[in-house]
Amino acid sequence: MFIEPTNQSSMSQVFDQSFFSAPPIELRREMAAYESLWMQQGAWFKSIAQLFASNPHSVPSELVPAGDVRDAWKLLLEEVGQERLKTVGVRVHGAGEYPKKLREADHPVELLYYRGNWELADTRGVAVVGTRDPSPEGATNARRIAQALVRHDFTVVSGLARGIDSAAHGGALDAGGRTIAVIGTPLFDYYPRENAELQERLARDHLVISQVPFLRYKRQHYKSNSLFFPARNVTMSALTEATVIVEAGNTSGTLVQARAALAQGRKLFILDSCFRNESLSWPRKYEAQGAVRVRNVTEIMEALANDATSKN
Repeated sequence: MFIEPTNQSSMSQVFDQSFFSAPPIELRREMAAYESLWMQQGAWFKSIAQLFASNPHSVPSELVPAGDVRDAWKLLLEEVGQERLKTVGVRVHGAGEYPKKLREADHPVELLYYRGNWELADTRGVAVVGTRDPSPEGATNARRIAQALVRHDFTVVSGLARGIDSAAHGGALDAGGRTIAVIGTPLFDYYPRENAELQERLARDHLVISQVPFLRYKRQHYKSNSLFFPARNVTMSALTEATVIVEAGNTSGTLVQARAALAQGRKLFILDSCFRNESLSWPRKYEAQGAVRVRNVTEIMEALANDATSKN
């Protein structure tokens, strides 16, 4: 279901006549309520998850005064624009097509924004992630892994960042496959800017997902906004059945996803080249916790096939 505002001049009628007399779960209202929650002092994924855990079976609009919901929606119209909002889809926990697998994250996201084909979220997905500054070998490996995943009917999921992420999305597209971007900005922001065209292509033909609230992002310092990137890695892991780390340094945000994958019971594959880099300490650390060292694409596919067989 998409948000469908009509036009600015008729919005007062929407609020007065139908906005708050809609069915129990009305996605436009839930989006505004969720944005309002994020405007509160100190709000973050952990505190919001705790709020909903304390109020089971509640949706955002049940936890926010109606006047605050109305104000948030007006701000969205002013700052995002009605034409853009028409293209935004929303998935709310407790409402239909929200992915149950997201509940396996430490602090489950209550609402997701998206553009594109939501049905891709229900396909078998594997995340391919890594550094923003890969070696030529790393970029090539990311593309080859993505292409192999496509040949085996997997959806390639990544974060649309520079480097390994871009190579993974590109490899999936070159192979004629499906790909999902889980981004660390609101849906109409682009980071890096050089990927704006790619982001729009995925939003049109594939799927772009964000958990980042529009209004909060616009109002806080850019250094605070950088925290949304590792947070999205946790969601990316929960949405997929496995994560492949191609290349990553000892302080890479990719390692947030490594920890999340293991905590969520997902497969975590680490390329052998990471182990051969003597400056890296993390590959063996995560291997000891259950990650799988892989030397080629075939080993990844065999492990995924074996995992699927064991679950059946």
